Amino acid sequence: MQNSKANFLTKFSIILAVFIQSFNCQANTFELQKADSLFNTNNYQEAMVYYENMLENDQVFSPAMLLKMAFISEGKGDFSKASFYLAKYYDINPNPRVITKIKTLTEQPNLIGYEISDGDRFFKFLSDLQQEITGIFAGLLLISIITLMFFKEKANKPKYYIPTLLLILFAFIANNFLKEPTTGIVTGSPTIVMDKPTAGGKLIKNVDPGHRVIIKSSKDIWYEIEWGKQKAFVKKESITKL
Repeated sequence: MQNSKANFLTKFSIILAVFIQSFNCQANTFELQKADSLFNTNNYQEAMVYYENMLENDQVFSPAMLLKMAFISEGKGDFSKASFYLAKYYDINPNPRVITKIKTLTEQPNLIGYEISDGDRFFKFLSDLQQEITGIFAGLLLISIITLMFFKEKANKPKYYIPTLLLILFAFIANNFLKEPTTGIVTGSPTIVMDKPTAGGKLIKNVDPGHRVIIKSSKDIWYEIEWGKQKAFVKKESITKL
């Protein structure tokens, strides 16, 4: 009897979770369609309310939505927000024209942090497929374990377990390390870049908004970032995460 109740609760929880997720997706789709409709009829302020709600509260956005938000912010004269939305778009689609636009908005021709190497592009390609890659390794791992169990009498030597151990390692790496780094954009004006997370540290540079940085860690009121090829620290209030 207890097993029946447990099975019922498990199935009910799964069905409820799927229903809630489906409902949220439909709500987000409706909200996006409403916002796009307002944007297309030049009701930019009303559209922005929907876009900001989806981005800030639901953490839902699309590349096209970010470009529209940048367009609206630029029209309002809020170049800082426009640069933020473009930088967030750049994280999804590293297009050189986006860098040019951000430089124009910030009036800074020498922004750092937007350089993307071939290695970075390849890692981004892999990280975009993280779930699929992890799923493939997990599936192969399951097949490997079943095979070992089925042929357990013949698989009596350590060498037969090497593929299974490698698949465990690959699945672990894909699930835990195949993630894009956390990035942010400098929004403080001006922003002081230090060599240590303290006011007594050495000043590396005093910069204006627009620079894109990789956030390595967080400590008290400071972010540890990559500044060029060196480790640096910036106050959290001066950085907005992308």
